[in-house]
Amino acid sequence: MTAVSSLEAARELLREFPVVDGHNDLPWALREQVRYDLDARDIAAPQGAHLHTDLPRLREGGVGAQYWSVYVRSDLPDAVPATLEQIDCVRQLLARYPGDLAPARTAADMEAARAEGRIASLMGAEGGHSIANSLATLRALYALGVRYMTLTHNDNIAWADSATDEPNVGGLSAFGREVVREMNREGMLVDLSHVAATTMRDALDATAAPVIFSHSSARAICDHPRNIPDDVLERLPANGGVAMVTFVPKFVLQAAVDWTAEADDNMRAHGFHHLDTTAEAMKVHRAFEERNPRPVATVATVADHLDHMREVTGIDHLGIGGDYDGTAFTPEGLNDVSGYPNLIAELLDRGWSRSDLAKLTWQNAVRVLGAAEDVARDLQTTRAPSNATIESLDG
Repeated sequence: MTAVSSLEAARELLREFPVVDGHNDLPWALREQVRYDLDARDIAAPQGAHLHTDLPRLREGGVGAQYWSVYVRSDLPDAVPATLEQIDCVRQLLARYPGDLAPARTAADMEAARAEGRIASLMGAEGGHSIANSLATLRALYALGVRYMTLTHNDNIAWADSATDEPNVGGLSAFGREVVREMNREGMLVDLSHVAATTMRDALDATAAPVIFSHSSARAICDHPRNIPDDVLERLPANGGVAMVTFVPKFVLQAAVDWTAEADDNMRAHGFHHLDTTAEAMKVHRAFEERNPRPVATVATVADHLDHMREVTGIDHLGIGGDYDGTAFTPEGLNDVSGYPNLIAELLDRGWSRSDLAKLTWQNAVRVLGAAEDVARDLQTTRAPSNATIESLDG
């Protein structure tokens, strides 16, 4: 195909099988930029100067379902109320834009939203610190609509090791395995992005339901601890789970790994958290970049990960999780949420079939949520809610 015809074919496919994106940090960006003042960041209008995400660009990008991350930083002293504020932000967005955003809690809800031409809106909690070692809090988040929880963010928690922290419990503790079992019982997807490879393996051993990686790429292509090792990818067919490739340059381009480490050190030296994306922090980022031009990822870089992941785990276990509004930089051609057709066009040019791409964009992600629901229905007939504590299981 020519570049033009590939793009046209990609857009046509996305009209039928739109993207389910596993991770978007718009709620945190709204918290950081305007303290949830939705008049100040009205996403019905283009927000290109401020955000990666708005309704016009979601439509242009062919997005049919979005997991909105209700992430809070792991160093916040009050993670649970902050997570509730993030959930409230998503609820406000749904109330404000009902013609575009459809509340979704089930796979059936996702299909109904697609039929209506609305964007199914789900929520994912990013980091087990959001439950404060409480299974009752986990159940409360599920009742509020949270449909996955990433077991850790960038830091270890008491019961699970993170990919980007020093090993502590060696994967999952006994309480961590109980968290996984309780997530299975509720129907909440176990998300293994951000966790250590030991935690990935322990979670796969413990779970009765398919897992997801809401925004992770292939470690064999880019050797970053946030990415998925091949031996874990090889286990997804037996588990039924889905690995959703991310676009973050420092996770997909090896040259960007070293550059990012230097940039993060520079941020800390200037008194900023290395993930800070406020205007002041970005000035520091841009000044560093002027002195040290950053390696640039492209659509092809991301496609290289997908090619490898398909070879290792198979087409039935792949999805997309861009991490928009949770990263300072994006690949060329995937600058914001309007860019998904460029990735689909690249994959078409690489010989991916229409049926392959329908699985990647829509079908796999819907299937995995439905499978978690099926497991939960069965478990609830044999297992009561767990009232275990971290003290009782881990000592």
